[in-house]
Amino acid sequence: MRWARHAVPAAVAALAAVATRDLLQREHALRRNFPLLGRARYLLEAIGPELRQYIVAGNNEERPFTRDQRRWVYASAKQQNNYFGFGTDNDIEFTPGYPVIKHRTFGRAVPASTPTLGHEVRLPCAKVLGAARGRTRAFRPESVVNLSGMSFGSLSGPAVEALNRGAAIAGCLHNTGEGGLSPYHRHGGELIFQLGTAYFGCRDDRGRFDLARLKDVVAGAPVRALEIKLSQGAKPSLGGLLPAAKVSAEIAATRGIPVGKDCVSPSRHAEFSDCDSLLDWVELLAAETGLPVGIKSAVGDLDFWTELTDLMRDTGRGVDFVTIDGGEGGTGAAPLIFTDSVSLPFQQGFTRVYATFAERDLHEQVVFVGSGKLGLPDNATVAFALGCDMVAVGREAMLAIGCIQAQKCHADSCPTGVATQNAWLTRGLDPASKAVRAAHYVKTLRRDLLKVAEACGVEHPGLIDTDAVEILGGRTTSTPLREVYGYRPQWGLPSAADRAAIADLMSQESPQGGSATPSPTAQT
Repeated sequence: MRWARHAVPAAVAALAAVATRDLLQREHALRRNFPLLGRARYLLEAIGPELRQYIVAGNNEERPFTRDQRRWVYASAKQQNNYFGFGTDNDIEFTPGYPVIKHRTFGRAVPASTPTLGHEVRLPCAKVLGAARGRTRAFRPESVVNLSGMSFGSLSGPAVEALNRGAAIAGCLHNTGEGGLSPYHRHGGELIFQLGTAYFGCRDDRGRFDLARLKDVVAGAPVRALEIKLSQGAKPSLGGLLPAAKVSAEIAATRGIPVGKDCVSPSRHAEFSDCDSLLDWVELLAAETGLPVGIKSAVGDLDFWTELTDLMRDTGRGVDFVTIDGGEGGTGAAPLIFTDSVSLPFQQGFTRVYATFAERDLHEQVVFVGSGKLGLPDNATVAFALGCDMVAVGREAMLAIGCIQAQKCHADSCPTGVATQNAWLTRGLDPASKAVRAAHYVKTLRRDLLKVAEACGVEHPGLIDTDAVEILGGRTTSTPLREVYGYRPQWGLPSAADRAAIADLMSQESPQGGSATPSPTAQT
């Protein structure tokens, strides 16, 4: 048994060495926070397909994101092989509502023959944000894929920093969320500053909106647009509460609130109380800052949208962009009834709002942004066909920087340090390495959207129309997307001038594919 006396200390020393390595490495937050134990996840993940084949759930059974969807995001973020083999395991034939994208044999655009081509190609918005209303600081967003509003406080500081650094690398916009503009938002990424009901970051000592403070924020950071948050898919019409225990000095300074006291977000804005006063405030903000101003909302009763668009048509005042958040939920913690059953799912909500604008000939003057599980190529493609000009990704971006869908966002115990303020857990998330992953994910999604657009014969995903998508009704029936949502011809597309401009821009940016050298017979 002499060997055992030497083997045990050697094994202990080896485990200690591995644990030390886990603690010091910065690539994997789970291993850094839970040395040795965290490695079990990767082992189980490696043998997962074999286990699931006989015991556990299938690749498409988990929610809110299936295993296949998460695998695609993880592989894209790590620049690993994100292809899938042996055909789809989705139950296409017996899944009503399944979207099918129709490729064209001959189209204006031709996909590049090499799969890796196009990864770094620009994919700007097809519309110029703020141009229709002559905003002083109107601009064309450089990316159709941008990061959705997730506040510092809901997300950890390192997570926000990773996303902002990633936005800078990928050249996309980063929405601050309603929690204000923190030091973690100041790492190179251009920003959309979100104004929630509590006016965090631009409020006075009594919690009232302070225009001078807003102008100071805009002047001191790369803010490109302002977004007034009316509601969100996770908890429409509700306010919010950040408990006193979570209100650290950093969060208090960012939000402009006292340290260590409950932070309450009201359920309604104080600066306006109807559509008329909302539009007055929009025009005030635009005039004082020069920035494009938009609104973000989940969709419930349509009376609001009818009144808003009637006023825009009749008075000349208006928003520059509209972000529609689906009722599928999001990063915000909420009561189960709100998460599951309040506000319309993205497609139904968006199409009703878009039609309300289009019926008044306002759709070409507004940039439409979609949010709600649109960080996946198939969902995003349908959103573009329905009229989205850009998509905002939230949870998918969280997955890209390490989220494992533990669903602990509300409990301050996120094991990978993404959605927690626990110092022990957040130390595991290294912003520098995770920023690269966030950027890879955004670039890969843009590349896939471009490839799908070219397969449909057009130069840009914003040029995919509703006739390019069919919705299956089962094994033997399908309906064009246009008919499903009652769209009229040309609905879902930018104006003719914007279509021509973006097609010309993409023809200069995107490498085109082609065929092999034709034979002499073909040449004649």
